[in-house]
Amino acid sequence: MSLLKLTGLSHGFGDQTLYKNASFSLYKGEHVGIVGQNGAGKSTLIKILAGTAVPDSGQIAWAPGTVTGYLDQYAELKDDVSIVSFLRSAFAPLYEVEQTMNALYSICTDCGSDAFHKASRLQSHLEADGFYDVDTNINKVSGGLGLLALGLDRSILTLSGGQRAKVILAKLLLQNPDVLLLDEPTNFLDKEHIQWLAAYLAASPKAFLTVSHDSHFLEEISTHILDIDDLSLNKYTGKYSAFLKQKEHHREDYARRYRAQRREIEKTEAYIRKNIAGVNSKNAKGRRKQLQRMEKLPPPEVKEAKPEFHFRCPRLPAQDILIVNNLTVGYGTPLLSGLSFLLKTGQKIVLTGFNGIGKSTLLKTLMGEVTALGGSFAFAQGVKNAYYAQDLIWENDNLTPLALVSGAFPDLNGKAVRAQLFRCGISARLAVQQLNSLSGGEQAKVKLCLLTLTPCSLLILDEPTNHLDALAKDALAAALTCFSGAVLLVSHEEAFYKSWADKVLDIGEL
Repeated sequence: MSLLKLTGLSHGFGDQTLYKNASFSLYKGEHVGIVGQNGAGKSTLIKILAGTAVPDSGQIAWAPGTVTGYLDQYAELKDDVSIVSFLRSAFAPLYEVEQTMNALYSICTDCGSDAFHKASRLQSHLEADGFYDVDTNINKVSGGLGLLALGLDRSILTLSGGQRAKVILAKLLLQNPDVLLLDEPTNFLDKEHIQWLAAYLAASPKAFLTVSHDSHFLEEISTHILDIDDLSLNKYTGKYSAFLKQKEHHREDYARRYRAQRREIEKTEAYIRKNIAGVNSKNAKGRRKQLQRMEKLPPPEVKEAKPEFHFRCPRLPAQDILIVNNLTVGYGTPLLSGLSFLLKTGQKIVLTGFNGIGKSTLLKTLMGEVTALGGSFAFAQGVKNAYYAQDLIWENDNLTPLALVSGAFPDLNGKAVRAQLFRCGISARLAVQQLNSLSGGEQAKVKLCLLTLTPCSLLILDEPTNHLDALAKDALAAALTCFSGAVLLVSHEEAFYKSWADKVLDIGEL
């Protein structure tokens, strides 16, 4: 029996259709990675299954009693509680049972009383449910996701957005639902913690569905791949590498069948033209009817055009482009101190370190968004910076990409703006949709489009690949390789930067 049976799913936004009469089933123990191009509807599917979005049509049938857990990385955390208190709330029902048990034990008059027997049964229930291992499990998950380093007594209101996302993920894992619904769970994790999460999920006996653009992560965790393609949900058995081979085989097989059918159609049409008015007219008319009844295959899908990014670099300064000397950064309380490093003209440096150590804060400090707590930094005279912040936050997300870029670059006419958006992977249809209706990957491409129009000698990039599909990642890597200016990049994806980075610095060791 399946845990989930989805049938006849259709959904879209405006004139964009995501799924049309799509179907999919999930069974116990299946680990399903959800893939597809940016804007295909991966995150929307997760939201539909979680019940936070309503499809246009279709049936979603969960097996009775199935408990699901949805990772909402951007959920607001308003209560001023410690990390450990927040994580313990995952076991709230068990703590209520413990409270009842303690109350019963406190009123026991003897070991034969009804209160004592009830309390004993509750204690057995707690033991069976692992209640007395709660703190051990909290420490295990917290250590794996890097929360122990923050201090579990720390208030969640003092955490950065990325740190809060990790706390939310940790609580979800501790709740251990029947089915996990995960949307880009690695976005705020560094390499070490991604590896831990991959091992944790791969070993889980529970089912889950996860959206990810990290091919290595998908390879490690998946038993099946759900490919959103051509308005359908196509399920493949095996790991991500097996899926790629199967999909390519299916694509080639379909292309062969299409070409064979086209040859047959052309041959038949030629016969009809030649014989429709001759002695074989009857045969020609019969073949025409056969042709009319034939179920014609649509042309093979045209692969999405790979976006192209090109960053413009003005004349480069002759001296070192950035000098950081004994710098301390943080928000009132230091996150990083004693930072010193040098970025040379044209050099490409990647900053690594565990999540929450202060990498994003460092970049914000360099960009003047956060005041340095000590030390100094200096850019060479004439250096022009262009900054990519990892958060998809817009001053006005009701604007369209066309309006946004036109407003930022008023000297460009509408045709030029549309052309640049298109080169960056934003189609004519997407260019006139509101930013808040675009997928994370599509919004990321809009941000990158703004950077391509900004001449700069230094690109400062904070996790630019978080929402990008494989094609866009490859295009961005190619653009950074060709960029003659300097690059300062924060990224957890070694596969993205290892081919072009000049130096990788672990800022925890500087």
